[in-house]
Amino acid sequence: MIFTGGPNSVYDESSPHFDAAVLTLGIPVLGICYGHQLIAYMRGGTVAPAENGSEYGGTALHVAGGKLFSGVPENSVCWMSHTDRVSVLPEGFVITASTDNCRCAAMEDVKNGIYGVQFHPEVTNTEYGKRILGNFLFSACGCSGDWRMDDFIENTVERYKKELEGKSVLCALSGGVDSSVAAALMHRAVGENLTCVFVDHGLLRKDEGDEVERAFRERFGQKFIRVNAQGRFFGRLAGIRDPEKKRKIIGEEFIRVFEDESRSLGSPEYLVQGTIYPDVVESGKGDAATIKSHHNVGGLPSVMDFKGIIEPLRDLFKDEVREVGIKLGLPEKLVMRQPFPGPGLAVRIVGGITKEKADVLRAADAIFREEIEKSDTRPSQYFAVLTDTESVGVMGDKRTYGYTVALRAVVTDDFMTADWARIPFGVLESASRRITNEVKSINRVVYDITSKPPATVEWE
Repeated sequence: MIFTGGPNSVYDESSPHFDAAVLTLGIPVLGICYGHQLIAYMRGGTVAPAENGSEYGGTALHVAGGKLFSGVPENSVCWMSHTDRVSVLPEGFVITASTDNCRCAAMEDVKNGIYGVQFHPEVTNTEYGKRILGNFLFSACGCSGDWRMDDFIENTVERYKKELEGKSVLCALSGGVDSSVAAALMHRAVGENLTCVFVDHGLLRKDEGDEVERAFRERFGQKFIRVNAQGRFFGRLAGIRDPEKKRKIIGEEFIRVFEDESRSLGSPEYLVQGTIYPDVVESGKGDAATIKSHHNVGGLPSVMDFKGIIEPLRDLFKDEVREVGIKLGLPEKLVMRQPFPGPGLAVRIVGGITKEKADVLRAADAIFREEIEKSDTRPSQYFAVLTDTESVGVMGDKRTYGYTVALRAVVTDDFMTADWARIPFGVLESASRRITNEVKSINRVVYDITSKPPATVEWE
């Protein structure tokens, strides 16, 4: 049993708790972050705000021993995201790891098979996270580890072959990794009953609409439809500054476009989306805290023409989605491309959205991506953000008052956490010089060096 992390305090009456008898069942238990604190609290320990402040991001971990840390060096890096900490251990527990600011970074009651870690071993930024989880699963729990990604593909295809037999299905295709893999997976399941609709909302990257059409027209032929809906989206977004409202408007408008297209296709009953697990978590489904509503989860309208939404990748992380795509035979260039959010540049333009702003950002973003691709560095994701800040500059001995563009690049595998990319200064310098020289209205470029957490990858 694993108790996961979360934003709550164990002393808050509304926070999730469990029956303390769970810890007497003889079942191996692992608590992560909030789950670690909750185990301590339920067993009579004390949880308190950290004396030296919160810990976020990469943190030096010092291992003292214990079953979870077999094969883990004495010193490594873990990923922290907490304000409270365990200050007094419950009876029967010993400390197995610490950090400079957190005495109890890990604990165990090996007699009863109960373990807790304050950090997040499930994210790739924790150097030995897989080893720690493996020690829990295979040593503490005795699991066999015989599941394969091929099983996921086979089971998913068989499931939808049966459930959707004889039914027409429409796939919301953005051309990004997730929707592309979802389309390929569903095509294997329902074949010619699948029609892919690509909505160009005017907020794509430079030349992206044409690139998507070329790639999927060849694969799906007449079953691929491109809808140019720029006017609809810019009209709905006019004057909207709040990022949550932007996402919800875009989510609803996508559905309305798909509904319009479905009527001309004989009203397919089901809509396929490339929703993945981080989308669900960040959109606050269930009891999770809402970080941002993804257009395909929290942004969906409550009333739709479709009988149902199909989300075959909903339980997978980004690295798993890529593995599925490769196994399905999609081109590696498509599967390994960097992610692009469904709302597109709308969540990379801080404040109000206009076509003019989108064009400015499109040009700056293209330059940054060109400079990255010419270099030897390969971040997981990299893009430009048009901030809502204008500042004074000087060009041609004249005063200017132009936009500030922020460049963002991160390194990650699962996109649940991310570290900022250490791009060489020469690459950043070239990008900055070209952007300010070639893109009218921009006179200042800055680089974002914030990890996730505390930030998110996208700005909005």
